[in-house]
Amino acid sequence: MPGFSEVALSNKDLQVAGWVENVSLFPGNLKIKAKLDTGARNSSLNAKHIEEFERDGVKWLRFELKNWKGRTQSFEARVIRMTTIKQHETQSITRPVIRLGICLGNVYKEVEVNLQDRSKFNYQLLIGRSYLRNSILVDSSATFTVQPDCQGAIHK
Repeated sequence: MPGFSEVALSNKDLQVAGWVENVSLFPGNLKIKAKLDTGARNSSLNAKHIEEFERDGVKWLRFELKNWKGRTQSFEARVIRMTTIKQHETQSITRPVIRLGICLGNVYKEVEVNLQDRSKFNYQLLIGRSYLRNSILVDSSATFTVQPDCQGAIHK
């Protein structure tokens, strides 16, 4: 097992971010607030007005997001798979999973994100470990420490 100094040295290249940060979603460069959750395996996004359609025989979804400034952005994404989410003391639910580009600080990744109605939550996006792994170190005492800046990493 590595000692503290070995862990600190191996983490030197990780970007430090607070537990709540502004991120940009792509395509479209829509900025929203996200909660970084090291307890969640995957990411989850608030999706409104979800419409299912078919493109070239494949299931796709169209949905809208509105940020805190009132800007609304429409997104279209292919459904990668359906996932079952186990909930405490209630029935499990099935959600669609898509791939979405997320920019946090200077880290851009395209990751799987499940869609759900998160309107009862404070943050429209929950970023899980599948995004954070090997890139972001979360400082649980901080918020809004970095701004999304991934222009060189986005090829869309």
